[in-house]
Amino acid sequence: VQLVESGGGLVQPGGSLKLSCAASGFTFSTYSMSWYRQAPGKERELVAAITGTGGTTNYADSMKGRFTISRDNAKNTVYLQMNSLKPDDTAAYYCHAAGTVLGGSLEYWGKGIQVTVSS
Repeated sequence: VQLVESGGGLVQPGGSLKLSCAASGFTFSTYSMSWYRQAPGKERELVAAITGTGGTTNYADSMKGRFTISRDNAKNTVYLQMNSLKPDDTAAYYCHAAGTVLGGSLEYWGKGIQVTVSS
């Protein structure tokens, strides 16, 4: 199983970035996908989540209206479009997959990608 994030980097306040997470090794469309982030000295927090079909999304309050999570099950990829970025959005962003197999739960994490918002 692999979750490989891409698209991070340095952006100025007010700018935009689009993160991608390419998944392999599991039945992508049956897993809920999420983005988490962790800033230095802080706990990892949920950014956004999307169900397997993409029909339902959920966002942390501070990201609502600025971030959009989406997925392309044909490409086994989940995305996070981030707009109006603020310095407080600086963090490592992690892709997460959660599903159930034979009644048991499974979850996978990507290695994370850095997003830095600074002028």
